[in-house]
Amino acid sequence: MGMLLVTTVVLMMLIVVTVKSVELRDKRATYAMREEALMQEIEAEELRTEQIAEYEKYTQTKKYVEEIAKEKLGLVYEGEIIFKDGN
Repeated sequence: MGMLLVTTVVLMMLIVVTVKSVELRDKRATYAMREEALMQEIEAEELRTEQIAEYEKYTQTKKYVEEIAKEKLGLVYEGEIIFKDGN
């Protein structure tokens, strides 16, 4: 009777450990996927940061100022001729 009780307890513990092991494996897989997604987000944000830095440099150039002056304000150089569509 005592041996049967010990065997039953050991089997129950083995089942619990196996179930918990499977749960932990699933959690680990979930965390690995989440980590990968976060790494991709980090890479995208680093690229965006680089693009913003490049745009910041560009906005401080004379070329940018000229483009904005022409587009937004309609300014032209002296002697420059502007052709407009007749429609």
